[in-house]
Amino acid sequence: MNISIILAHPNPESFNHAIARTVAEALRKNGHNPKLHDLYAEKFDPLFTKGELDTTLPVPKDIDSQCREIVNADGVVIIHPNWWGQPPAILKGWVDRVLRMGLAYRFDTNDKGEGVPVGLLRAKSAVVFNTANTPPDRELAAFGDPLETLWKRCIFDLCGVKKVYRETFSMVIISTPEQRAGWLRRAEEIVLKAFDQ
Repeated sequence: MNISIILAHPNPESFNHAIARTVAEALRKNGHNPKLHDLYAEKFDPLFTKGELDTTLPVPKDIDSQCREIVNADGVVIIHPNWWGQPPAILKGWVDRVLRMGLAYRFDTNDKGEGVPVGLLRAKSAVVFNTANTPPDRELAAFGDPLETLWKRCIFDLCGVKKVYRETFSMVIISTPEQRAGWLRRAEEIVLKAFDQ
């Protein structure tokens, strides 16, 4: 399977990077074809331009290659920290520019004239890994789980990806090497299960 891995963390020594390396290697060893995009290292430009609003114009070349990859991916893995209950801005820009209308989804019209979203991505499964430094019970009590809604309902469901697995590793800032090693094993188990179909 062709698996797109999208990583959004500015520090190459971060635990997010460790997750990305572990996941890519596990997928490769199991016969998959993972393609890892480190958005910060690639200097991905997250700014959606006025010209990109016109879907009849050509997509910029660098964005077009990522669009073609994601449209043809059999699976997607997203890795990012939880910042303010959201992904980093660079990843939001990636969503805006790569998961484009007409490529990742379209709107049909129902009998009432309303737009009905139709997902166009070929991927059947996606995995989202988040890291956090807030205790999970405090996060849930204070904010609910905005990332769950964002990735499962607002993004992947709209784009036609119905199986979405999400795991949060916290609290990273006070975690021990043993905890991190266990979390990496868990990340490996999740992706192998998600894409073993």
